[in-house]
Amino acid sequence: MDELKLSEIREEIQKDRRAFIKNVLGGTIAGSLLMVIPAGAMEFPEQIPGMQDETGIFITRKKFAFIVDITRCIGCGSCCVADKNEYKVPEGNYRTWVERYIIDDHDNVFVDAPNGGLDGYTEPREDVPNPVRDTFFVPKLCNMCEKPSCVQVCPVGATFQTEDGFVLVDDKRCVACSYCVQACPYSVRFINPVTKTADKCTWCYHRVRKGLLPACVNVCPTHARKFGDLNDKKSEIYKIMRLPHIISVLKHGMGNKPSLHYLGLRREVV
Repeated sequence: MDELKLSEIREEIQKDRRAFIKNVLGGTIAGSLLMVIPAGAMEFPEQIPGMQDETGIFITRKKFAFIVDITRCIGCGSCCVADKNEYKVPEGNYRTWVERYIIDDHDNVFVDAPNGGLDGYTEPREDVPNPVRDTFFVPKLCNMCEKPSCVQVCPVGATFQTEDGFVLVDDKRCVACSYCVQACPYSVRFINPVTKTADKCTWCYHRVRKGLLPACVNVCPTHARKFGDLNDKKSEIYKIMRLPHIISVLKHGMGNKPSLHYLGLRREVV
């Protein structure tokens, strides 16, 4: 890739980012929440450190991982908006969403995700009968399993795993049988009503192959979403995984070996 093309890509990314921030500050996506975030948190990253060689495309073998820090997520919905814009996700469907967990003083747990968290959580839930003790937010997306059950059940090989560990869907082969939708233990797949094929989060594979961060990571104002190469000992994600924090995965007993990890995962999360 020559320098001209690289500069064009960077210019387009900056345009998209400026438009996104303009929408946020204009109040279209939970602007009231984002206005209280320190200015430094709005310095969105762009490229994955250490991902590019002189040609602009990474060539060495990587082991990618995604970390969601629940203690940082404020439920603003920025990640959901970025995903919708990036992939033109049809109304009522979500490749990533944010769940709200509310715990009252009787330890009752209420979970909801109106419109997938796309509009942010600026209004309190009205049907909680007792005083609220705690509220937190949990983003959900494809777990990009090392042993994906969705790949095993696909009868036509439309769902497949790349050499660098990404689980993707070939929409030219998919027959929309929904076997993969049923096999996914994390309920992250759906049949796209427009394309009539299986759809899900891809961790922005097309961006990652260019050394760019996934769109949702790029726009998270509190840096609750982190992405990188576990084989790179200098990367932030490698260092986080080696710290004495509580790093967990969802439904560990299923044996899928997710590459999506949660920092500060709570016992109430399902």
